[in-house]
Amino acid sequence: MPELPEVEVVRAGLAPAVTGATILGVEVFEPRSLKRHDPLAGAFETLLTGRVMQTPVRRGKFLWIPLVGTPRRAIVAHLGMSGQILLRDPGTVEAGLLRIRLHIEHPSHGELWVHFVDQRIFGSMAVDQLVPTADGAHGGLGTDEPLIPTQVSHIARDPLDPDFDDAAFAAALSRKRTGVKRALLDQTLISGIGNIYADESLWAARLHYDQPADTLSRQKVRTLLAEIRHVLEKALAEGGTSFDAQYVNVNGTSGYFAHSLNVYGQQGRPCPRCGTPIVREQFMNRGSHFCPRCQRLRARREQSSR
Repeated sequence: MPELPEVEVVRAGLAPAVTGATILGVEVFEPRSLKRHDPLAGAFETLLTGRVMQTPVRRGKFLWIPLVGTPRRAIVAHLGMSGQILLRDPGTVEAGLLRIRLHIEHPSHGELWVHFVDQRIFGSMAVDQLVPTADGAHGGLGTDEPLIPTQVSHIARDPLDPDFDDAAFAAALSRKRTGVKRALLDQTLISGIGNIYADESLWAARLHYDQPADTLSRQKVRTLLAEIRHVLEKALAEGGTSFDAQYVNVNGTSGYFAHSLNVYGQQGRPCPRCGTPIVREQFMNRGSHFCPRCQRLRARREQSSR
């Protein structure tokens, strides 16, 4: 699924168009795209029609748009593997597989259509209740309110969140005997990182993907977090990673971070750092890409610097 940079690009693109806009109508063309919506809370269309949207919010890979009014609710958008949220002029014929359409009217921009397009139907939209955050801090980027949808409440903060706790993350990592990449993909530990940015960050930190997380020194964890942030910020600046037309921003434009990848998808090509051919190994029904020279698997041993 899209990772933090791709979802943040979508959030930032939506913000000026939907903040303060009223939902005039809702069309659902594919009921399976409402699989995460609880019908007992009310019909999706009924809960949205007439509501005013606030600034979109993101935590990790998860995106929601709070709604004005009581009870506090939000539209939660899960992009899955191929979901797209597109801004369209009224009357636009969608070339993709349109699943949901919101008719909205903005005080400044007038009428717009918000299209949820999803080829594989792994993504979804839902109306969900907002509940207090566990730590009392803001829900995510885009809001100062300490509220979060129930569907996202179990998701950890991401490393670009100013309230991300580096020390707590390091302590949690020190208790993990699993490989470090598996830990990075655990969205309850640290959010926003998927296969692409895990591989890129581990290469930058010179860590093997299967290095036991509890063998990392405090300094190595600090280095890893610094590299994760650098990779995510660079990808964000370049609009995310697009290998095909499945990930685009709200205007249908692809990101170009794919041209900056050092290891992901680069198997057989020379490592940019040492020239050794990059290797791809099977990992969790996907692949891990790494340099066998720069990212050697170290034996488990007690480390005096812990």
